[in-house]
Amino acid sequence: MITIENKPVKLQIWDTAGQESFRSITRSYYRGAAGALLVYDITRRETFNHLASWLEDARQHANANMSIMLIGNKCDLAHRRAVSTEEGEQFAKEHGLIFMEASAKTAQNVEEAFIKTAATIYKKIQDGVVDVSNESYGIKIGYGGISGPSGVRDGSSSHGGGCCS
Repeated sequence: MITIENKPVKLQIWDTAGQESFRSITRSYYRGAAGALLVYDITRRETFNHLASWLEDARQHANANMSIMLIGNKCDLAHRRAVSTEEGEQFAKEHGLIFMEASAKTAQNVEEAFIKTAATIYKKIQDGVVDVSNESYGIKIGYGGISGPSGVRDGSSSHGGGCCS
C-alpha cells in the first residue's frame, strides 16, 4: 500500500526475474499490467544491452498506455560502473521511459521507483488516458482508493499492517 495524492493505492507486484529461460512465462505477466519497472545492472553492460529486447516484449504484450520506468540498479557500486547514468537517461528519453538509478542493497530510490511509477499511472487515470472500467489496463477500483466513474467506491477496503503500511 502506498499513498498518492492522499489516496491509498494498492500495488500488486510481480518479479519476472529477467532470466532468458523464463522469457516465455514473463510475457504473460505483461497482459493486464498498468506499469513495469525495467531494471538493468549498472555494473554489467550486457544487462543494459538486452534492454531493447525486453522493452519490445513489454510493448508487444502489454497495453499501449502502460507506464514503464527504467532503473539502473546497483548505484552503490559506482566504482564498478559499466553503464553511465547518461546512457541510461538517453535510452529512457529515446523510448519514452521514466528513469532513475537505485540500489536494492542500500534501498536508495527503491520505494521512490514504485511511487513514481504508480503516480504516473494515477495521473493517466486522472487525465482519462487509462480507462479504469477496462480491466485490460490492469487497474481495479476498490480498496478505499480511487472512486469509480459513478463516484462510488465498491465498498471493500483493505486495512493492512505488514511490511508496507
